[in-house]
Amino acid sequence: MTEGTVMRIGELASRTGVSVRSLRYYETQYLLASRRSPSGQRLYSEDDVARVAFIQRMYAAGLSSRTVSDLLPCVESPSVSNDQAAFRRLSEERDKLSTHIDELIATRATLDGLIEANRRHQRSLDGATS
Repeated sequence: MTEGTVMRIGELASRTGVSVRSLRYYETQYLLASRRSPSGQRLYSEDDVARVAFIQRMYAAGLSSRTVSDLLPCVESPSVSNDQAAFRRLSEERDKLSTHIDELIATRATLDGLIEANRRHQRSLDGATS
């Protein structure tokens, strides 16, 4: 933790728009670390504001806590090996997402077919009662 501005968990939550509960969860997942005051309160640095923003962007992209944890070394201490590992992991995640999108498109096409079949059936019923 860098020296300078120190804040408690409520201030970090307020500044990042993330709930206190989520910040505690991040700690249990080893995505965020705090130091403790003599009275046991969690204390965070200014750097943690950017870290939480990064975590939130990764979650918004659909990445899991595990994936975010795997990517943090690239952010914390960039290096060639960290960069390559992050590139591989991000590529894997993109491939998974592409597969999921393809599956959703196929599911939508199936639903479209069912909807059209239902419309034809409804029209045939309407024609039979006319």
